[in-house]
Amino acid sequence: MTQFDLVIQNGTVVTATDTIRCDVGVKDGRISSLAERLTDAHEFVDADGMFVLPGGVDAHVHLDEPPFYGVLLNDSYETGTRAAAHGGTTTIISFAQQQKGRPLRESLDDYHAKADGNAVVDYGFHIILTDPSEQVANEEIPALIKDGYTSYKCFMTYDGYLDDGQILRTMEVAKREGAMVMIHAENEHCIRHMAKRFDDAGETSLGSFSKMAPMCVEREGTHRAISMSELIDVPILIVHVSGREAMDQIRWGQDRGLKIYGETCPQYLMFTDEVYDKEGWEGAKFLFAPPPRDAENPDALWRGIATGMFQVISSDHNAFQFDSTSGKKAGGSEPHFRQVAPGIPGIEARLALVFSEGVSRGRIDINTFVATTATNPAKIYGLYPRKGTIAVGADADIAIWDPEKRQTITHDLLHEEVDFTPYEGVEIKGWPIKVYSRGELIVSDGEFVGESGRGEFLRRNRINVQPAQGQPVRGN
Repeated sequence: MTQFDLVIQNGTVVTATDTIRCDVGVKDGRISSLAERLTDAHEFVDADGMFVLPGGVDAHVHLDEPPFYGVLLNDSYETGTRAAAHGGTTTIISFAQQQKGRPLRESLDDYHAKADGNAVVDYGFHIILTDPSEQVANEEIPALIKDGYTSYKCFMTYDGYLDDGQILRTMEVAKREGAMVMIHAENEHCIRHMAKRFDDAGETSLGSFSKMAPMCVEREGTHRAISMSELIDVPILIVHVSGREAMDQIRWGQDRGLKIYGETCPQYLMFTDEVYDKEGWEGAKFLFAPPPRDAENPDALWRGIATGMFQVISSDHNAFQFDSTSGKKAGGSEPHFRQVAPGIPGIEARLALVFSEGVSRGRIDINTFVATTATNPAKIYGLYPRKGTIAVGADADIAIWDPEKRQTITHDLLHEEVDFTPYEGVEIKGWPIKVYSRGELIVSDGEFVGESGRGEFLRRNRINVQPAQGQPVRGN
């Protein structure tokens, strides 16, 4: 009887803590051996000169959600997860939005109908809470946590934002039941006040978007979320941190032993508010919330990643069309800072951007890359050790990475179901050449060779994380 289905030979295996040259043996969709010179397999793949990395875990993805700013997301679960696979991501956690007046489970059933039988890679759901009533908090959420939906998101801004009392209620449930609370931390009242000021003054260009939500607005929301977390004594994760001032608040909490986790995204590492100086509609390609900051900000965020203040780098993928009256241009004939749907695509380019700008340029080491893009999100959201690492017993989700491969990102190169990429023309060093999901080859040299619908829904474990204390998550 053949010992292995697949052996990946001669590669450099990288985890969040170790780098070692060895072979990887795969049997029945799982990693069954890490050793030198493995033999006796149905298939051998030579990875000499390559990194053998765990498939990426993108824990912040928006697919096929209700209209936002009146605009539909263009990526389905089939197209979005196919793009993820091309970029080396083998697990996503998307969002299921609570519909007011309906049981949470009915809302989740709607999202399962979209994903089940369509997703290319394995997936889970975060729940977006818009109406956490006493019944929802005390009956519906606990039942869903038991069924593997162990994280939910609270907004401090946008229509349907939660007030502090509602957020505290959800935190109490999270503490009792073992869930992770994700917070979009911005002060809605400040944003509305500033937006009205600019609107009344006729300052409606896209440049007003970043001015209506400056760093202090995110800083205040972040500190308020941390204070509520401290009061309840429950872990929280601040999503898509854009500014160094919010980052400083997270560090403040971590230094005091509070269980505060931070996530940022490639767009905040790549862009500054100068993108809104572009003429006409061009700046709308870079409109996302919170907005990008000043020229000093990206370097500060990279330092936060390198020092372990940030545990997670996600894409916050939002696939809106650009050159369409049903896309970002739906707001009118001229761009108005309050009428363009905020969000950009990024599910496919996430890993390559972080590798190229981070590892290839010496800003972070390869282990930190693996930690923030795969291992830590798997740990924080109850998927580890099945996902997010190269280890015996883990799913054989593997990306064979060519660290020297150079690409220029273009819309034509990518596979997201949109008509643009904000990363057009960015030069990349490092790219996945083969991608495996549960031992099955799904991408080979830029060609998709998997099957739609092969992705499996992931029931996640209850959350049991240790205080971050300014360091990457190392254990669950």
